[in-house]
Amino acid sequence: MNSGKYVFAQILTFVNRWEFDKCVERYNGDYWTRELTCWNLFVQLLFGQLTSLNSLRDICLCLKAHKNKLYHLGIKQNVTHSSLSRANESRDWRIFADFGQYLISIVQPLFAAEKIPDIYAENQVFALDSTTISLSIKLFTWAFGKYSRGAVKVHTILNLRGSIPTFIHISHGKYHDSNVLDFMPIERDTIYVMDKAYVDFAALYEMELVGAFFVTRAKENMVFEVIETNYNIDERTGLISDQTIVLTGVKSAKLYPIPLRMVVYRDIEKDILLIFITNNFELSALDVAYLYKNRWQIEVFFKWIKQNLTIKRLWGHSENAVHIHIWVALSAYLLVAYIKAKLRCELSIYEVMQILSISAFDKTPIAELLTEIHSNQNVKEQPTLFD
Repeated sequence: MNSGKYVFAQILTFVNRWEFDKCVERYNGDYWTRELTCWNLFVQLLFGQLTSLNSLRDICLCLKAHKNKLYHLGIKQNVTHSSLSRANESRDWRIFADFGQYLISIVQPLFAAEKIPDIYAENQVFALDSTTISLSIKLFTWAFGKYSRGAVKVHTILNLRGSIPTFIHISHGKYHDSNVLDFMPIERDTIYVMDKAYVDFAALYEMELVGAFFVTRAKENMVFEVIETNYNIDERTGLISDQTIVLTGVKSAKLYPIPLRMVVYRDIEKDILLIFITNNFELSALDVAYLYKNRWQIEVFFKWIKQNLTIKRLWGHSENAVHIHIWVALSAYLLVAYIKAKLRCELSIYEVMQILSISAFDKTPIAELLTEIHSNQNVKEQPTLFD
């Protein structure tokens, strides 16, 4: 049982070592290695993410200070900063990316029944967006950004049922967002919600042919003609119009030759007019607006990982090291989500992460640790006679 095990060692029991070793074998990752295998590298980087350490040097320093506990933590041995840095630069990043994809495949079904606020459609709903990590172009010479600065983009498809990332692509800062549409996986009957940076009519038409749906904002220069208007809308909800249109631009009409639906909605709180286009004619106009409103969950996700994982300060300068860093960070997030689901914990992923991060050297069973915290919260929330 987990009695007497450190919390970090308990976390590692949720990691399928066999699946990880399959990823290592696929790319011959442990060829010519002695002690710092891909697994040991992953465990040490995962420790750094879960304990919010800022650098490889901090990881080495912390593990060296607790060298008598390393075996019981599930870590073979502490290594020097230079050894960890060389491994981070040279091990094939695809090993960690493939293992991250495996974690996605087992975590996503666990949250498939999660509700999306104000949405009653049974379709899977994915939000597509990217977040930018600013870097020094002098150190990250490959990571070109805007205005002679360095930057890395993390392009993400987020399943809004549970806020689980399902697709990740890492690029330099000048890589245009809409390029991701050309090779990202598209699932039939799934709704993809994205902002107007992704309006590429050729790619959107490919979605239509696959049988997927999209909801996005129209660009200001879109040229179109209205062919049908739905007058059965409630303007008290903020809806202005619900129309069927065809594109009449010279290029756009060829790239997307079939009708689109255009929904115009006024955000009363911010007093702004929003124009949405979609290929879904079955949802209500208000559902289309609410779908786009829920797109902001991906913005919350980006903010969360930047605040709670070590992702704004990267642990290596090469493209390979950056890929490893980001995939290990996302694996830490997915692993915490997996633990939350498996233990049926009602705390949020953020709360579980906070508890685990400060309890790495504790020997309390994880299930008991999370249950006790949740029980204490319930006791505090109960009203007293003097409330």
